[in-house]
Amino acid sequence: MFRNMSQSRTVHLALLGLLASLAVSVSGATDNISQYLKNDHPDVYTVVKDDTLWDIARVFLERPWLWPEIWRINPQIDNPHLIYPGDRIALVYTDGMPQLVLERGDAGRTVRMTPSDTESLTPQIRYEPLESAIPSIRLDAIQGFLVQNRIVDPVALSGAPYVMQGESERLVLGAGDRLYVRGVLPESESFNVVRRGPLYVDPVTKEVLGREATYIGLGQVVGQEDDIATMLMSDTREEVQIGDRILPTEERRVDSTFFPSAPEGDIRGLIVAVVGGVTQVGQFDVVVVNRGAREGIEAGDVLAIYKKGALSRDRISNETIRLPSERAGLMMVFRTFEKLSYALTMVTERPLAVGDEARSP
Repeated sequence: MFRNMSQSRTVHLALLGLLASLAVSVSGATDNISQYLKNDHPDVYTVVKDDTLWDIARVFLERPWLWPEIWRINPQIDNPHLIYPGDRIALVYTDGMPQLVLERGDAGRTVRMTPSDTESLTPQIRYEPLESAIPSIRLDAIQGFLVQNRIVDPVALSGAPYVMQGESERLVLGAGDRLYVRGVLPESESFNVVRRGPLYVDPVTKEVLGREATYIGLGQVVGQEDDIATMLMSDTREEVQIGDRILPTEERRVDSTFFPSAPEGDIRGLIVAVVGGVTQVGQFDVVVVNRGAREGIEAGDVLAIYKKGALSRDRISNETIRLPSERAGLMMVFRTFEKLSYALTMVTERPLAVGDEARSP
């Protein structure tokens, strides 16, 4: 596994060997990480199909975000940062320090022959594992947010081309339907149809952080006359409606394989929303945090959730004060934007809600 690559900070495999020395300042761990090993950890663990990297980290560690400190890159193995079902992970000690080493199983080692994607006059073979690498966290909980939903500038979304009507004056449209868009779009190119979602505003500074653009479907422009484009829908997650906006498809691919780790620096933020329109937060809910790339947040960062302290009346001083916040859970960031991040709640120790705090663990 590896942390998701970003323009601001690309993590190379060569740097992973330095993480152990950096972890003291990043995570607050002491020199001996052995104290964070679980008492009942196995000596060898065999990865199974439904595992996630978070699951495996919790098998060995009381603090899963310390995973990079004990993960050892195996130079003799292709793509040792990817873990496959059937791989064996063994806990060993080197110079008195615990490390996890990888023994590749059949799924990651066995290959198949496919047509090459390179142009050559000689035959080429492309080798691929027979199984997909395990993800960092549950894909079923975050799949719709990996490459579809996104945070955009509210003004830019309001000025984007919009769906005017469907073919034969239809008002509700789906895959295979033609629709008419008010705006000039390049012919033969594909675009996302999105719907305006919630507007996120920082509850403390009142800064507008962005608006969520909810993915509705994908269509291709098949004609343009004046300022009316004709689009053929090839895929829809929901029915397209009049007024839905048209945005360019995103070029970057958000990877679901990254290390759970502590963020660099001291992060303090707030949960500003729970995706789905509710206010209560449960395990495996997707939440929106008012911290993003500009604060140094990256995919894979683990944040502790603190329950906001209740208001209490001090009868001696006759004042109303807020009690200290209490640690109540963990979340892992899986996608970042400039001012906001999507995170998945991994552990909930008590009821949580919008307004609770997100801090470095």
